[in-house]
Parts: sequence; structure tokens; C-alpha cells
Amino acid sequence: MKASENLKLIGVSLLVIVGLTACDKPGPAETAGKKIDQTADAAGRKIGEVTEKVGEKLDEQGTKAGVAIDDAEITTKVKAAIFAESGLKTLQISVDTIKGVVTLSGSVDSLSKSHRAKELASAVAGVNKVENRLVLK
Repeated sequence: MKASENLKLIGVSLLVIVGLTACDKPGPAETAGKKIDQTADAAGRKIGEVTEKVGEKLDEQGTKAGVAIDDAEITTKVKAAIFAESGLKTLQISVDTIKGVVTLSGSVDSLSKSHRAKELASAVAGVNKVENRLVLK
């Protein structure tokens, strides 16, 4: 928001400077007024374009931050679910989440524990897919 305000202030300042410059030129007042209007229109369009681009970048960054927070939250919930499971909490299971895709890695004692870890991860809200890379030891 501050960038948008700064851009508007710069644009208005440019308009005033150009307007004063146009007024110093000899010629009828209509010509000077017309030039000021044209400059104001051009500056207004440019400010609008820049403001829109800044807004898009801020939205994009906000979305990326939201995804990172969601992924961290998912990872924490999956780890908590696995740790709460008595047969899994002592095993070495790593959890990584990227854009809602959870990857389980590490080792388990049995295939049933591997399936159970995947089930627990799948049950967490926000999980789109679980990649089970757990190996039997």
C-alpha cells in the first residue's frame, strides 16, 4: 500500500512540474492547457499501470506466504498424528510438505506401519496427496 501511495505522489509531482513547464512556454493559454491535460492523462495511465503491477506482485507474494504457512501447518499436524500413534512414535519418519503434497520418508518395522503412517497423513486437512517413501528395515 505504501508503494502505491508513493507512486501516486510521484505522479502528481510530475504533473505539477510538467504543468509549470508548459505554462512558461510562450503561446496561447489553450495550448498550454491542452498539453497539461495530455500530460495528466498520460501520467494517470502510467500511475494506474504501475499501481496495478505493484498490487499483482503483492498478491503473488501473499499467496506464496499463505502456501508456505499452510504447508508448515500440515507438516506439523502430520507429525503430531504419527507421534500420537503408539506403534509409530518411536520410528524414524520424516515428513515434508510442498503445496499440500506430503512426503513420508524414513524406515518402519512393517508394511502395516507404513500403510498406517500414510493413512494418518492422508486424514490431515489440507493434504492433497501422500507420497509414501518409507522403507522396511
